Amino acid sequence: MLLPLPSFLLPFFLLSFTTISVTSSPSYPYGFSYHIDCGSPTNTTDLFNTTWLSDRYFTGGSTAIVSEPLRFNHPHEKTLRFFPISSGKKNCYSLPFPTLPSPSYRFFLRTFIIYDNYDGKSHPPSFDVSVRGTVVFSWRSPWPQSLARDGAYSDLIASFPSSDAAALVCFYSFATDPPVISSLEFFAIDPNSYDASSTGNSDVILVNYGRLSCGSNQWGPGFTNDTDRFGRSWQSDSDFQTRNSDKIVAISTRSDVSGTDQKPNYFPAKLYQTAVTTDEENRGVLEYELSVDAKLDYLLWLHFAEIETRVRKAGVRVFDVFVNGENSTRIDIYKQVGGFAAFTWHHTVKNLSSSMLKVKLVGVVGAPLICGIENYALVPTDPSTVPQQVIAMKAMKDSLRVPERMGWNGDPCAPTNWDAWEGVTCRMSKDKTALVISQIDLGSQGLKGFISDRISLLSDLVSLNLSSNSLVGEIPSGLGQKSLTQLDLSNNQLTGAIPDSIASSSLQLALLNGNLLEGRVPEELYSIGVHGGAIDLSGNKGLCGVPSLPPCPMFWENGRLSTPGKIAIGLSCLFVFCVVLLLVYIYIRRRRNDYDFALPHELTSLAAKRNRYQRQKSLMVLEMESQHAKGLPSHFTTQ
Repeated sequence: MLLPLPSFLLPFFLLSFTTISVTSSPSYPYGFSYHIDCGSPTNTTDLFNTTWLSDRYFTGGSTAIVSEPLRFNHPHEKTLRFFPISSGKKNCYSLPFPTLPSPSYRFFLRTFIIYDNYDGKSHPPSFDVSVRGTVVFSWRSPWPQSLARDGAYSDLIASFPSSDAAALVCFYSFATDPPVISSLEFFAIDPNSYDASSTGNSDVILVNYGRLSCGSNQWGPGFTNDTDRFGRSWQSDSDFQTRNSDKIVAISTRSDVSGTDQKPNYFPAKLYQTAVTTDEENRGVLEYELSVDAKLDYLLWLHFAEIETRVRKAGVRVFDVFVNGENSTRIDIYKQVGGFAAFTWHHTVKNLSSSMLKVKLVGVVGAPLICGIENYALVPTDPSTVPQQVIAMKAMKDSLRVPERMGWNGDPCAPTNWDAWEGVTCRMSKDKTALVISQIDLGSQGLKGFISDRISLLSDLVSLNLSSNSLVGEIPSGLGQKSLTQLDLSNNQLTGAIPDSIASSSLQLALLNGNLLEGRVPEELYSIGVHGGAIDLSGNKGLCGVPSLPPCPMFWENGRLSTPGKIAIGLSCLFVFCVVLLLVYIYIRRRRNDYDFALPHELTSLAAKRNRYQRQKSLMVLEMESQHAKGLPSHFTTQ
């Protein structure tokens, strides 16, 4: 949503008319804050003892100094950061969140924008500023001369879900204009502030369209040493009073006002120590006009305190509050809170018919009185990209080495009224709650990286064109979403096999020619051409297995052993193992037999001698018996 340049922007030249003294930095309720000096190379400390951080670790872009630095009182007002078109059309500050004891974060953000002809071109830029993927400030050239020379503050209140790791404050360039920023302040505030029950959810951002202190000059952080624990600066109401008001009388007190600086809004005591009323004793009129965008709703806060000592009971001062002509409430301050006590009333304004919001106080008894007015536009947040797809796109940015000139920063798709990242097309999710990536077209962009596995998280991707780059590595197996219908990875240096997952998608166009792919082509992928689609695999010498390509080796597939090859080798190994095992078994058995039954050589020789002796003895006995039978003398008979 484009917002006109808000009228609440605070003219910086008011600083030169204020008295500045040194004081300690405000005590923020949650003790967490960023005060960033945009464009400064070092950290600095201002006259209010606030430490300002250099922004060199928070963003990219280039730095500069305003053309007349002596006109500004503080270091963080003299430097600026600009984002040339060479940095891309979209650039962001990333502000990490601390760990806070809350399910959601609520923060106050204030920016100071200055041009001051820093580039010598006398052409203030046109650009938008977004928070949480939602446009909150718009700057359009030409700027009013005083605004371009003196600068302006703008602020808002936004809630962030605890799942967010950082707040992104992004700048979007129109044409070739470089966005500029001089300072950025960001700190935690009470989660229950400003009617959080109805406005504290993360679906609404409160953008300041007017913060007035009645009966006083400009004051607050950055302007005077008066503190506001939320960092709010308060503008004088004099420029917003209309001619319909009766003669204005400003009143003030130095007495304490009770009920100030308390949770959840921490409204400062100084706000209630000044007020305006009229010189009419009865039925006086006070009227204010605030510029607004009629397309938005508004949260209006009015501040009161009975600081006139003459009013000591209820019913002495009673007045009606009219908002755009409608009688919204009747106020009796003393009846509500008594004297010298703070009282606030807030009201939501809807269905505006003009660009002016009128607040009129009409006396019923006595003259009306008011201390301050705040008006916040209730800006609905734009849908953001599905978190998982943001993770995927950031991984793709790193792996593809996307050049800085393409502006791949912040949310890939949001805000919806900006262009998405260059080469990226988005659409609403089916349930209309978030944005999804539907197309990536980065052909001929000089990319030299690889395709990240995280591309599998892009579950709604319909078309992917990364052709004519110098991409290396393998095609990730996760690249096979059912939604994918067009794939062009031609003319790169991709290696390895074509994953089967691609064949399971709904591809109607597959251009993989001009790479170093190898292995068997999935039949389902080749069938795209058979069924009316288009496929080109030429220029990949290692591909095989489909018509027009060589046949694949029996045991070789997709650059590696095929399943049959693995089985054959496995069976062969098993056979060899069994044979070896059998031989070992036989050898062991034979060794055992030799040891258990064979006789040593000495025992064999002794047995042979014994056998010969027994045979000789037997022959001698037989011979003796034979001679005895014949009566022949024996050779062995003694003579």
